[in-house]
Amino acid sequence: MQVWPGEAYPLGATYDGAGTNFAVFSEAADRIELCLLHDDGSETAVELRETDAFVRHAYLPGIMPGQRYGFRVHGPFAPARGLRCNSAKLLLDPYAKAISGEIKWGEEVYGYHFGAPEKRNDLDSAPHTMASVVVNPYFDWGDDRRPRTEYHHTVLYEAHVKGLTMKHPALPDELRGTYAALAHPAIIEHLTKLGVTALELMPVHQFVNDHRLVEMGLNNYWGYNTIGFFAPHNAYASWGDRGQQVLEFKSAVRALHEAGIEVILDVVYNHTAEGNHLGPTLSFKGLDNPSYYRLTDDPRYYMDTTGTGNSLLMRSPHVLQMIMDSLRYWVTDMHVDGFRFDLAATLARQFHEVDRLSSFFDLVQQDPVVSQVKLIAEPWDVGEGGYQVGNFPPLWTEWNGMYRDTVRDMWRGEPRTLAEFASRLTGSSDLYQGDGRRPLASINFVTCHDGFTLHDLVSYNEKRNDANGEDNRDGESHNRSWNCGAEGETDDPAVLELRGRQMRNFLATLMLSQGVPMLSHGDEFARTQRGNNNGYCQDGDLSWVPWPEDGSELLDFTRAMVWLRRDHPVLRRRRFFHGRPVEGTHDDLSDIAWFTPEGKEMTQRDWDSAQARALTVFLNGNAISEPGPRGERISDDSFLLMFNASPKTLEFVVPVDHGRQWQVVVDTARADGAAAPETGPKIQAGDRLTLVDRSMTVLQRPA
Repeated sequence: MQVWPGEAYPLGATYDGAGTNFAVFSEAADRIELCLLHDDGSETAVELRETDAFVRHAYLPGIMPGQRYGFRVHGPFAPARGLRCNSAKLLLDPYAKAISGEIKWGEEVYGYHFGAPEKRNDLDSAPHTMASVVVNPYFDWGDDRRPRTEYHHTVLYEAHVKGLTMKHPALPDELRGTYAALAHPAIIEHLTKLGVTALELMPVHQFVNDHRLVEMGLNNYWGYNTIGFFAPHNAYASWGDRGQQVLEFKSAVRALHEAGIEVILDVVYNHTAEGNHLGPTLSFKGLDNPSYYRLTDDPRYYMDTTGTGNSLLMRSPHVLQMIMDSLRYWVTDMHVDGFRFDLAATLARQFHEVDRLSSFFDLVQQDPVVSQVKLIAEPWDVGEGGYQVGNFPPLWTEWNGMYRDTVRDMWRGEPRTLAEFASRLTGSSDLYQGDGRRPLASINFVTCHDGFTLHDLVSYNEKRNDANGEDNRDGESHNRSWNCGAEGETDDPAVLELRGRQMRNFLATLMLSQGVPMLSHGDEFARTQRGNNNGYCQDGDLSWVPWPEDGSELLDFTRAMVWLRRDHPVLRRRRFFHGRPVEGTHDDLSDIAWFTPEGKEMTQRDWDSAQARALTVFLNGNAISEPGPRGERISDDSFLLMFNASPKTLEFVVPVDHGRQWQVVVDTARADGAAAPETGPKIQAGDRLTLVDRSMTVLQRPA
C-alpha cells in the first residue's frame, strides 16, 4: 500500500476522487495508527508518521468512499494525570462524516477493567464498536436554494425523525423512521398545509445508545448523546450506513427546501457519549482526554454541567475548532438552515461561570457562514447559575422558558400572572429589549419534546414515568399542568370538553403571541405519552406520532391559527409595541391597549389584583411601526383578543372607541374553534360577549 505524507488540514478523512487524506489531532499520543477495516474482520494498520502542530496525517491513494476505518492511539494511560490513551481501543474519528455499525456493549469498549478503574484494559474493542467511514462529498444539489425565511414569517415545528414518520399510513414500511420519510410527499404535504416554515429536528448527529439503557431493554430515543458531530445518525438511514446516510439526509433537505421548509438541527455540543471516568473509550477520551474534556482539580474526574457525566472544554482551541468546523460543514455541505443548541449555557462556560463574552460567542459572531443562519439557544444547563433566559448575545434567539411557564400558569388559573402574561404575549420586552433585540428573539412554546405533550398537559397533574425504569424519579416534577378535574384518561364528557378547550387556548395563545411560535410534533393531533414527561428512552408507540386516518378537529383548529398568524403582520411584529399612537400612520389610537372585561382601560390596580385572570387586548393594525422591505407602510386588520382564564363564565364588553364593527374569528369554546372572517358573527362596539370559563375569543376588524 502506498502511503504519502498528505496534509494536516482539513481534519478527518477527505476523499478527492483519487484517494483519501487522513488527519487527526492528538497532543497526548506518542504515535497513532490508522486502521483500515475489512469485511472479514481483519484490519490494515498504517502509522501516521507526519506531524504538524500535533496533527498526524497521511494520504492513501486508492482509498475510496465506503472504506471503514478507525484510529489506535499509543500513549500514556495515566488516569491520575487525566491521560487515557489505550491502543487496544479502536477510536472513532472526531471528524468522521459517516459512522457504521453500533456498539456491542461489554468490557471490551472500556479503557479499564470493571471494578478497577485505574487498571488498563487491553481487550480489543474493534469487534464491539462502531467504525468511521470515508464518504463521497459529491452530491447533485440541482438548483437547491435555502428558503431564508425571516423570523417574523417563521413557524417552527419540533420533530423527531423516527417519531414523526414511523406510523404515517401513507409511508411504505421501508421508509418509516428515516430521513427519506421526511422527504415523502405525505409528510411534506402535512407540514405545508399546517403552515410550518421550519422543521427543527431533534438530534441527528450520530449518537450512542447508553449501556445502561440497552441492558434495561430501552433506547436513547431522543439522541442527546452525540459521538459524531459531522455524521448523520446511521439508524435513520433506509439505504445503508457506509455513507448512504449522508446522501439520504441531503436528499431530504433538498426536498424540504423545494417545499419552502427550512431544516434546523438540534445540536449537542456540550458533552459527548463517553460519559464520566467510568464511561467507555470510543473517541475523544482515548485520543486526548485533557484537550477535549473539562477535568476537575483531580484530573481522574470530569466536571459536569450537563447531567451526562462530562462537559466539553470550551476554552480548548481544538474543541472550539471542531465545533465551528462542524457547524460550517452542516451549513455548507449539508445545506441546513440553522441550529438549536442544547444546554447552550454550557457552551458559554469558558471557565466556570456562564459568560456571554466567551470565545464561543466571539467565534460565532465573526464567522461568515455560521453567523448568517438561525441560531437558537436553549438558554440553560444544570450547572450553578445555568438559567440564562434573556442573557444571550444579540445575534441569538432563545427558547423562552419563561413564556412556557407563564402561559401554563395563566391558563391553569394561578394568581398574580396577568402582568407577566401581558409581557410574554407581547414579545418579552423585559428580556430582550435591553440589548437591542426584537420580539423575534423569543422562541415561544408551550410544549416541546421535554415534558408533557399538549394533551398530557391538560390531563395529568403528576408525571407517570414508571416505564423508564427509575421508579418515577426522573423527569420534571413541577410541570405547571392541570388535569381539568380527572387524572389521566377519562370518559367524563365535561372533563373532555374542558381539556379540548384548554388545548385550543394554548394553541391560540401561542399563535397570537409576538415572537416566533414553535409547535411540538403531534400536538396538532392531541398526541399522548400517557403521562410520561421524559420519553427520552421510549422508542415505541408511547413516543411515536399516532397519525389519524381522517385528520381531527384539533388539527383543523391548529391550521387555522397558524394561517391566521401568517396572514396578519400585526400578529408577528418585528418591533416591540410602544403603547402609544405611531407617527405617520393616520391613526390616533395606540398601537396596543389593555382593557378589563368591562371594556375599561386597565389600571395598575387591575394589573396587581391577585385574582385577575381575564382581560381584553387591542392590537391596532393601523399602527405598525416597522416599514415593509421597500420602506412602505404596513397596514393590517385590527384585533381584539379576549382572554378568560377564570373558572367562571364572564361577560366581556367590546370597547367603544376602538372600532365600530367586529367579527368573531376565534372562539375556543367551540369544538371547531375558528371561523373565516367573512362567516363569523358580527359584533358591534359596546356589545356584550359571554365567554365561558377558561376560553378566549378573537375579534377582527378590517383595516
